[in-house]
Amino acid sequence: MDPIAINLEFTPNPNTLKFVVNRTLVERGAVNFLEASKASKSPLALKLFEIPGVSAVMLGTHFVTITKNPTGDWDVLAERVPGVLETHLTDGKPVFDADFELDTPVASDASDVERKIREILDTDIRPAVAMDGGDITFDRYEDGVVYLEMRGSCSSCAHSSATLKMGVETRLKDAIPEIKEVVQI
Repeated sequence: MDPIAINLEFTPNPNTLKFVVNRTLVERGAVNFLEASKASKSPLALKLFEIPGVSAVMLGTHFVTITKNPTGDWDVLAERVPGVLETHLTDGKPVFDADFELDTPVASDASDVERKIREILDTDIRPAVAMDGGDITFDRYEDGVVYLEMRGSCSSCAHSSATLKMGVETRLKDAIPEIKEVVQI
């Protein structure tokens, strides 16, 4: 197997950095941890939270997005995060515990509109947003309104509302006429 390669990428959000890894961390989508106490099923995320200045960790298919807290130092994070990633992955330690469930499947009673929304999110929108170290997840669809959660670099980015309205909302409305609006939760 090739040695672990980690590349640092800047994101549109000045409080996040994206670390691209040549290994699969998550099979699909992304998993967002906003605090260490919620990361108990991810040994890798827990290790990353031990680095001073880390306030959130998002694990994507081949990347990790780190959000720093106000006292965090990018020089420290840019140096320590790759070391933690490399050591953890080289040692063959798991990213998640065996009993970790990635996400909830589409409910069997989901409407056709909800299924279409999820399909467009998973095939078109989420991969594009992941390029900037973020993720968008479906929460619900009610009365023509789609409720989405912005994660990773998208969660606190100044451009997130533009991404949501001009990008995501336009794409979903073009494909699904029943949609009136897209709202961030």
